[in-house]
Amino acid sequence: MRRLLTPWRVTGGIVVLLLATILILFSVPSGQYVLLPDVAHPVAPLVKVQGAHTPSGSGSIYFLDVIERHASELEALFPWIHPNGTLEPANAIVPPCSTTQQALQAQLQEMAFSQRVAATVALRQLGYHVAVKPTGVVVSQLIAGTNAPCKLQPMDIIVAVDRTATPTIAALHSVLGRVKPGAIVALRVRRGGRILTVRVRTIAVPQEPGQALVGFAPDQAATFKLPIRVSIDAGGVGGPSAGLAFALEVMQKLGRDVTHGYRVAATGQMELNGAVAPIGGVRQKVVDAHKSDVDVLLVPAGENATLARRYAKHLRVIPVSTFKQALRALATLPRAG
Repeated sequence: MRRLLTPWRVTGGIVVLLLATILILFSVPSGQYVLLPDVAHPVAPLVKVQGAHTPSGSGSIYFLDVIERHASELEALFPWIHPNGTLEPANAIVPPCSTTQQALQAQLQEMAFSQRVAATVALRQLGYHVAVKPTGVVVSQLIAGTNAPCKLQPMDIIVAVDRTATPTIAALHSVLGRVKPGAIVALRVRRGGRILTVRVRTIAVPQEPGQALVGFAPDQAATFKLPIRVSIDAGGVGGPSAGLAFALEVMQKLGRDVTHGYRVAATGQMELNGAVAPIGGVRQKVVDAHKSDVDVLLVPAGENATLARRYAKHLRVIPVSTFKQALRALATLPRAG
């Protein structure tokens, strides 16, 4: 005896198959990461400054964060699942030959260094003397297609090239200026508590064919001696992009009315010379700012600001290139009601 399949049975079978497929796709990791909005973090509770006296009636400062996690095959196939999400190749988040834990540790080191830089920039702006001693060149970002990935790791500190000390980025460029592209250089590297020698083949700088390139974006490593105690606890958040927000909060803690009554979100990597460097995850950070209903968003000038304005809606976006420019921009806003 044969049993005829009714339309309901056929439909039910299709639904079960579809649900099973969705479940499988959601549980299988893809080769990509998804960047998602987090929340805007109030900075005031995170920053402790000796002799703090925050002005009465001042506004508040927020730093912005992005959630990074493995995207499932379902999320990679249907990115519209997360309207404010962005997909990135896995090797853009976790460098080749590195583990997820190593990448996370590098981000935490970036955060710790950015906090010291932020305190230094803010205190110098207030007229304090801060002793800074260059200690090498930080491997900030590895460049794909070079010999550096898998030889170097993010947050390695280059202290010498071919036995010539490189305490500063300028010193590193000077040494590499005497190297022919394609030659192998011996890098003396401080990695955690170890010192090791890494041999890397150089390549030519695209814009300057005669200039040798190791294969990473450099940042300055340094030790700092602050004249007053400043401590910042970001609660396990990594990366350097909160530097601008921290610098603003240090000034506010020391009596400067930075915000002029506004709720100010700020994102940007602070450099020792006071420059505000570009950051990633701009789209998600604009969403963070919207969630917290801030009045003003400070972002690095250039592509970051252009992208921020695309998603800002009613939010006031102020592009800044330097810390001083950020202070001037906030000072020229009409007093908040």
